[in-house]
Amino acid sequence: MIDMTKVLTDTPGAADRVFLNSAGSSLVPRPVLDEVVGHLRREAEIGGYEAADEREADLEAGYGVFAELLGCRADQIAFTDSATRSWLAAFDALPLAAGDRVLVGEVEYAGNAIPLLMRARAVGASVEVVPSDADGTFAAEALAELLDERVKLVSVVHVPTNGGVVADVRRISDAAHAVGALVLLDACQSVGQLAVDVEALDVDIVTGTGRKWLRGPRGTGFLAVRDRAARVLAPKLADLHGGTWTGTESFELRPDARVYELWENDVAGRLGLIAAARYLLELGPAAVEEAVGQRATYLRAGLAAIPGVTVHDLGARKAGLVTFSVAGRSAAQVQAALAARDVTVTTSSRSSTYLDMSRRGLTDIVRASPHYFVGEAQLDTAIAEVANIAG
Repeated sequence: MIDMTKVLTDTPGAADRVFLNSAGSSLVPRPVLDEVVGHLRREAEIGGYEAADEREADLEAGYGVFAELLGCRADQIAFTDSATRSWLAAFDALPLAAGDRVLVGEVEYAGNAIPLLMRARAVGASVEVVPSDADGTFAAEALAELLDERVKLVSVVHVPTNGGVVADVRRISDAAHAVGALVLLDACQSVGQLAVDVEALDVDIVTGTGRKWLRGPRGTGFLAVRDRAARVLAPKLADLHGGTWTGTESFELRPDARVYELWENDVAGRLGLIAAARYLLELGPAAVEEAVGQRATYLRAGLAAIPGVTVHDLGARKAGLVTFSVAGRSAAQVQAALAARDVTVTTSSRSSTYLDMSRRGLTDIVRASPHYFVGEAQLDTAIAEVANIAG
């Protein structure tokens, strides 16, 4: 069980407002804030190189922390400046040629879809959409029909940006691996709210961010590259951290996932990211998943009972993203009205998940994402304020 007294002490911002935007950028807990600010102060005192040298052991230990969090090996972990950077670095290393195929789901995120389409156009590959089933994830029969030996990658969004559906990842992985395809899991919206075990999911590449449910600082991300992918991927760009200059015309790349890192990085931010992962591990990912699920279920039920409010979440298994609309109001109008009442939500537009939103006839929706530090009384406040807006 989560110690709410400690959590609320560590999250003073949660006392001043009903914060429902952990799917965007969550409130960092005090230990993370102290780690980041403390290191910046140390850099100001003795210099950036020297301050980093002092924390070398802690930075090195961070790979083991994330290996524990994700259920993989430390040598399979890399740190980057964002989930997008992680995703692009891995995807860019995937050999892709004319005639190759990439499969995506209808909830694919625009930040992934755009580079997929760009590269496919450049090399003559194709990006094909697997239709969704009633739960909003890859339809099993449709996936089976589309898979063949020309499919090099299946891109899976674990939890989409515009709703609470949780993909049936292991089913998708098993089907993809049967034809030799790699599975790239966008875990941007899952790590930090769901217990994620990459070995159990049997995915090959995992990308994620610090700023969302993990409650880390902005400008931080992580990447996991498991052995099946490491044998296939060929990184195109590396610096003196990812490789070693061994002769006038020779070099050697690192054999581990850190080949995707750059030498220059935000050391304070990385220390904060590691602190956020430790904080989650201390709470227990399973306990956090249970708490977030309870809060999201409570909020969905309260919103669904309001006349004029439509909840849009799909899925037999739902995560902590709660999406809804209010009749006669745009999502931006609802967001602004709630902000004036100290209730923080955000919006999601069709351009972020074009396929799914178009299929469902949605242009924009309000997105609320309650983390474990949001109490039931605060959720009641949010529900009441939405009711006032709807009325």
